[in-house]
Amino acid sequence: MPDLIVRPYQPADRAAVHRIAGDTGFFGEPVEALLDDRRIFSDYFYAYYTDVEPEHAWIACADGEVVGFLAGCVDTKRQQLWLSFSAGRTIRHILRGRYRLGRRTYRYLAAYLLCALRGGAPQADLELYPAHLHLNLDAGWRGLGLGRRLLEAYLVQLRALGVAGVHLETTNRNVVACRLYEKIGFRLLGTHTTRLWAHLVREPVEDRCYGLLVSS
Repeated sequence: MPDLIVRPYQPADRAAVHRIAGDTGFFGEPVEALLDDRRIFSDYFYAYYTDVEPEHAWIACADGEVVGFLAGCVDTKRQQLWLSFSAGRTIRHILRGRYRLGRRTYRYLAAYLLCALRGGAPQADLELYPAHLHLNLDAGWRGLGLGRRLLEAYLVQLRALGVAGVHLETTNRNVVACRLYEKIGFRLLGTHTTRLWAHLVREPVEDRCYGLLVSS
């Protein structure tokens, strides 16, 4: 049995975190199902957690190797503001030829923009649930309790900081993770059927937002 530990994020973990994020970015599978160049996903969605707010990230290791992580943010409004600037930077990178672009990328971006215009995605009340998280584990290391340990470490940290609550977004396809969140005490705040992945997934996908009052 490998030595499994959970510890705070360190700068040397950055490459491993971004790799795992890309390897699990499409319903636990590689994000290349959506994008021709995973650096778009990494730079836009995950650079915030490793480069701006690394103090709230946690790492799961097996025999010293990084096999999973929890990326946390204690102030979602701050992260949303950063994302607005990140969008502009990503567009500039695209125009300068930094990323490989192809049919998959254009199709996903068109679907993403259409869903954003239609709205309806479940939202958390950021006064009650100001923090949020992303939890990702390499495929070979799921089912060993590392997800729970990462969540518990982050929740202890949030309580020590006096954060009121935390939320997360997932889908009904993430069955095992949803079951874990509910066991820990997260409650379902809202759902919405999305067509974002209709070109890749036949059955309807339900966006879900879960929240937990940390200080209660």
